[in-house]
Amino acid sequence: MAFPELSYTTDPLREAKADALVLALPPLDHDAGALDQWPGLASALNAVGFSGALGATVRAYAPEATSLPLIVVGTGPAPDTAALREAVGAALRTTTGFDTVAVEAPAVDDDGWRAVAEGAVLGAYRFDGYKSVAAAARASHVVIRGERPPAASALARAQAVGDAAALVKDLVHTPAEWLGPQDVADAAREALAELPVDVVVLDEKQLAADGYGGILGVGQGSDRPPRLVRLDYAPADAERHVAIVGKGITFDTGGLSLKPPAGMVGMKYDMAGAATVLAVVRAAAQLRLPVRVSGWLCLADNMPSGRATRPGDVLRILGGTTVEVLNTDAEGRLVLADGLVAASRTHPDVIVDVATLTGAISVALGSRHTGVMGSEEAVAEYLDAAESADELAWPLPLPAHMEEELDSPIADLVNAKIGDPTGGSLFAGLFLQRFVGRVSDDADAPRIPWVHLDIAGSGSTKSATGATDKGPTAATVRSLLAFVEGDAR
Repeated sequence: MAFPELSYTTDPLREAKADALVLALPPLDHDAGALDQWPGLASALNAVGFSGALGATVRAYAPEATSLPLIVVGTGPAPDTAALREAVGAALRTTTGFDTVAVEAPAVDDDGWRAVAEGAVLGAYRFDGYKSVAAAARASHVVIRGERPPAASALARAQAVGDAAALVKDLVHTPAEWLGPQDVADAAREALAELPVDVVVLDEKQLAADGYGGILGVGQGSDRPPRLVRLDYAPADAERHVAIVGKGITFDTGGLSLKPPAGMVGMKYDMAGAATVLAVVRAAAQLRLPVRVSGWLCLADNMPSGRATRPGDVLRILGGTTVEVLNTDAEGRLVLADGLVAASRTHPDVIVDVATLTGAISVALGSRHTGVMGSEEAVAEYLDAAESADELAWPLPLPAHMEEELDSPIADLVNAKIGDPTGGSLFAGLFLQRFVGRVSDDADAPRIPWVHLDIAGSGSTKSATGATDKGPTAATVRSLLAFVEGDAR
């Protein structure tokens, strides 16, 4: 895991003890005074055609101002927190070879400082992977310059955001060869070893004894048996309980409904939901938030074999609901169903599930928006949290007229629509809704507030942008942390 340590200074940026400087600026004609302390820089920037456009980065030569390497990145003409995060992230992502980098974005308030800090830790992340020759290193220490020191809690929160995103990206980057269900369980134990989080791992025998038919049915085709990992951060002063359920398919071949070769590439990413749950629970514990946060990592390999679930087989989900499996490649909803039932039995105040669930969400929303479904008030609260975190999210309906499409002639539900691609993400959301429990054991009690997050589009990117490299994005981590904190309420 490689992301930078943060510190701050109130000294002028030009005097920072660093190997290189990063200055974030709007177009020069939008802030005439921005360069008052930087003699010769305006003419240097004009000479290289610096536009100030968001993310535009140039190396400036301004010996009258500083002898250090100087990188200037554009924030756009009216930078908000999203622009500041993206600009600083882009600069740190593309600046290599300097161990300590000092950063300044002039005239930012406390929210702006947080965005700059998050951009720095996100942009300087690098996966320590498997290349024979290591790529040039990004900064391991970032000094942020401001007019006054931030609160210690603000610094800790920015560091926790970087830590959480790095954990997700490290896990998702790791080839499935080395990251099966038990490996994820071991990684969870290791990640939480020094924190007040209870970790319980259910193996295949316990899953069978307890009735987790969805997770077992998906995982039975693999030589690596499934696991359910339960995490519980429960501080004594908690006044709210948020349960988060994550899809953790450590590799998805499609099972006997086998994917085509191109569709199988990248399927190590199919455990990003479970990785996100682990990262958010850990961040909550690191920050000692006064909120109980429980996590449910539903882990299985979806592989074809003589033992694999066949199309037409019926699985019995935890609690007894039966599902006719028409498509073994619609497996994420089966493992999540078990997780939602298990989480519901603890009667939390709200349940969130997060999953790389449907290809249809990318068709609907593209590659940057997370699809959001669920209970009206809980969805609104999540969308407010996403807005505060500057993450793109979009609400989608759960239309009642599609409910009849869930019916099976031999079981309670089917898991897929065969030959009908319309509304695939909505169908999946309606399926999951059936497994959200009630606020108490009374039969007529209302359903637990619930949010479903489909990150199949937003969870990875094919090209680097802003603070994010090509590959896993750690989408929803910042939003879920804000949701848990209640920042948006």
